[in-house]
Amino acid sequence: MKTKDLVSAGLVAGIYVVLTVLFQPLSFGPVQFRISEAFTVLPFLNPAFIPGLYVGVMVANIIGGLGAWDIWFGSFLTLIAAFLTWKMPNKYLAPLPPIFVNAFGVSLYVSKLYEVPYWPTVIWIGVGQAVVTYAIGIPILYMFQKYYNNNN
Repeated sequence: MKTKDLVSAGLVAGIYVVLTVLFQPLSFGPVQFRISEAFTVLPFLNPAFIPGLYVGVMVANIIGGLGAWDIWFGSFLTLIAAFLTWKMPNKYLAPLPPIFVNAFGVSLYVSKLYEVPYWPTVIWIGVGQAVVTYAIGIPILYMFQKYYNNNN
């Protein structure tokens, strides 16, 4: 791993934590618009972002207060989604793994923790992910892609 990749991954981890905590009321619960999830599209550009996202989610979930399920399972789901994002064939499909993995996976424990039905939780988490990853994540992807194309 290049130094630039390590620094980029660390920066994304830090920004992820700050945004999650800053927007905490939107970041947790059966209806989520976790602004920090916009960065989940970055593994499309470089797999070095995968560990950065994993660490960022883990630290944010430790601070967030949903307990062990969110810390371990939520972070693991992010790892899976980040790996799948890296394998996506184009940038417009890059948001799909975070959307679907979080909608179906995170809803498994969030619906139990909040005692709400699973399927509405899938829909709300999926909608939140879609809004954040497409409306904010794709522009971030373009910004990072420009940087990576100019500096590699």
